[in-house]
Amino acid sequence: MEPGLTLTNDMRLVLGLVGFTMAMFLFERIRADLVALVVLVVLGITGLIAPEEIFSGFSGNAVMSITATMILGAGLDRTGALNRLAGWLLRRGHGKEQRLLVLTTLTAGLNSAFMQNPSVMALYLPVAARLSGRSGLSMKRLLLPLTAAIVMGAALTMVGNSPLILLNDLLISANNNLPSGTATLEQLPMFAPAPVGVVLLAASLLYFHFYGNRKLAEMEDGGENVTPARTESYFARTYGIEGDVFELVVSAESPLVGMSVAEAESMHDAPLLLALKSGNDTRLAPSADMRIWVGSVLGVMGPRQQVADFAQNHFMRMSSRLRNLGDLFNPARAGISEAVVPPTSRFIGKSARELRLRHQAGISLLAINRDKQVIRDDVRSVPLRAGDMLVFHSIWQDLAAAAESRDFAVVTDYPKGEQRPHKFKIAMAIFAATIAIALTGKLPVALTLMTGVAGMLLAGVLKMDEAYAAINWKTVFLTAGLIPLGWAMDSSGAAAWVAGHTLDRLPAGTPPWALQIVVALLTTAFSLVISHVGATIVMVPIAINLALAVGGDPTAFALITALSASNNLMTASNPVMSMITGPADYSARDLWRVGAPLSLIYTVVAVVVVNLMFWGGR
Repeated sequence: MEPGLTLTNDMRLVLGLVGFTMAMFLFERIRADLVALVVLVVLGITGLIAPEEIFSGFSGNAVMSITATMILGAGLDRTGALNRLAGWLLRRGHGKEQRLLVLTTLTAGLNSAFMQNPSVMALYLPVAARLSGRSGLSMKRLLLPLTAAIVMGAALTMVGNSPLILLNDLLISANNNLPSGTATLEQLPMFAPAPVGVVLLAASLLYFHFYGNRKLAEMEDGGENVTPARTESYFARTYGIEGDVFELVVSAESPLVGMSVAEAESMHDAPLLLALKSGNDTRLAPSADMRIWVGSVLGVMGPRQQVADFAQNHFMRMSSRLRNLGDLFNPARAGISEAVVPPTSRFIGKSARELRLRHQAGISLLAINRDKQVIRDDVRSVPLRAGDMLVFHSIWQDLAAAAESRDFAVVTDYPKGEQRPHKFKIAMAIFAATIAIALTGKLPVALTLMTGVAGMLLAGVLKMDEAYAAINWKTVFLTAGLIPLGWAMDSSGAAAWVAGHTLDRLPAGTPPWALQIVVALLTTAFSLVISHVGATIVMVPIAINLALAVGGDPTAFALITALSASNNLMTASNPVMSMITGPADYSARDLWRVGAPLSLIYTVVAVVVVNLMFWGGR
């Protein structure tokens, strides 16, 4: 590459498109995916990219891999895998805040290696809410370490985030414009960046252990402890409905033998009776006339001590592990909700007993909030009024079906789609097989992931329409639309021109590692403005040309660039960061105070570890 390369009209047009993209992303006058589509069309009309290649980005490995990871994540979500994980984390945390924090962040970081960062965050937000509500650990203390672990853990594989997925396509396209005699750039295997990811994840855990947690605690002390949208804590505070779910096995000596459900729940100090298994008949919200027999399993909710006392006094065996009723109480399948009675409801003037809510709709009425007064005693006998706020426990599908009558309006957000906890083992087996195939390296990453998608669809973990719905088409259009811009940066010579002028302005003899730090910091800065996808597409061709100019390894420079494109822990322009600012009430100053030092650590780790990885190849 010659530093004195002449700036041609094609270069000017490409650089102009880069400037346009940056301006549009910065000022948000036009949607990001529409900007990408405009850039794509201009590249095709001007001939910068051949018409037969202009739409190749939509069928490229990068877009297929991104699509596949979205669908695989949706499959795991349908089975309630992450909610099971929340329960496991709570048990393993043993009530110790630091232990729970480390376990949660480490597990999220490992999960992010195989799923898109926003998908992992979307799955972990309800997990975090449940952990926060049950442990007392505030969302402010939990979400930023969790997000950092997700961002860092994505560097464990080539499919953890969009920049790394894009990298292989950009490396292959760069081969078309390499100087003669230069070795061809090869695609990186699935786990190529794993050493970087391991060190980054460890650095994140250590950073929050020794510094970040203290800063977050100071922010918490200085303001209100905000913990919105937490089901357990909200219902405990508002209605006194608190505690965990337990199983009680009825013995032959128990006085409950032969009683109806209605008689059992009217006993003194009885916990909330939510489920009953008698023989092969298992029901959530059992009808009042169902009988309890020897060996029946009751699913009850209440404070541990209250439930333990009730079990002991009535000769029942208590278990906190839901061996018989686990699927029924999976939060992905069932839970507590609020609903208001409208003036047109047929429920007005009738009680839950008269309406037979449990028998007809599979819904248990737990409490009524009427004129700021909470009614819980003998709640099923209370005639309902317009404006009553009802507290239900039910299977989400049953709730959705009952809500269609418009006799009540559900005000709690809950999963509307069909949940399939019985497919959990199948989904995990398919996912494990997908990763095992990827480890062999015998199939391209995109094809491997699509094999997993096909397996989940054939096994009924997901339906085809659900797979389509799982795809974030904005991300697909943004990625596929901007990929040709990266090709044009390379083929027009614009990347080489920028690289040459960059070197002209640096001190003579600048070592490659120093240049890598400059590229990493510049890519991070770009990611704050034009998204991590845009930063990758613009900067990877420039990084490759800089490497060729100083005798460095182009693949190492490109990998550092792709890693740095996700190094945004300071602003909400990172999609993952934007998802946590509201629930945790982080201010922009909070994010910069905690995120900026961690981003500098990220840059140092990425440059040092990548150079160690490629040292033997020099």
